[in-house]
Amino acid sequence: MAEPLEGRTALVTGAGRGIGRAVALALASAGARLLLAGRTVEPLREVAREVVAAGGLEPSGRVLDVADLEATVAALDRLHAEGVTVDVLVNNAGFATAEPLARTDLALWQRHLTVNATAAFLFTRAFVPGMLARGWGRVVNIASTAGLAGAPYIAAYAASKHALVGLTRAVAAETAGRGVTVNAVCPGYVATEMTERSAQRISERTGQPVPRALEALGRLNASGVLIRPEQVAAAVLELVSPAAAGRTGETVVIE
Repeated sequence: MAEPLEGRTALVTGAGRGIGRAVALALASAGARLLLAGRTVEPLREVAREVVAAGGLEPSGRVLDVADLEATVAALDRLHAEGVTVDVLVNNAGFATAEPLARTDLALWQRHLTVNATAAFLFTRAFVPGMLARGWGRVVNIASTAGLAGAPYIAAYAASKHALVGLTRAVAAETAGRGVTVNAVCPGYVATEMTERSAQRISERTGQPVPRALEALGRLNASGVLIRPEQVAAAVLELVSPAAAGRTGETVVIE
């Protein structure tokens, strides 16, 4: 019996760690051939080794920091020149830091928008036309519950994730009925290095131990605990499956 994504190529950004790693492994388990993008080479190699060890097809990788928009555009141009086609696109690369509004300078604001929204726009613009021409494609944007509601001290992060949700809905409307679906997964706090860094900052400011800060962040989720990256990956896998052809423009909340 064929795997659901056999013969499909999936591109995952921010694929070396956390949610991106979990998504890559899940897509590989469904038969997809992977193209992994991330800022540093060794984590990408490690994910590739895990995929092969699990019996998946050997991925290819691209070292890319999506915060550098010129480099991102150049990398996308090279992929097109190489004739690379992408059937499944997961825009996962992200950036988050918390500051009060008064200490959110323009550079911090722009970095959030660049990594969390503009990069996803560039990747989506680059590959959706090809999906439409072939009559099949899946785009999943890893957003956040912060893309659906505001919270103190994350003006830049919340704005960028709201922008990503808006991009999702607009492109879903534009591609509706043409074989391409565009959805967003919106997790709360996930057990990743990014969340650990948030807990460390809380610890530095409040004096409470990092493990206790992590527990406090987990309690902000509806489940009361931190989400596992594999839970997010399972939602992505469901959205990109052939059975999800009628699902587009959704924001799937995981808390």
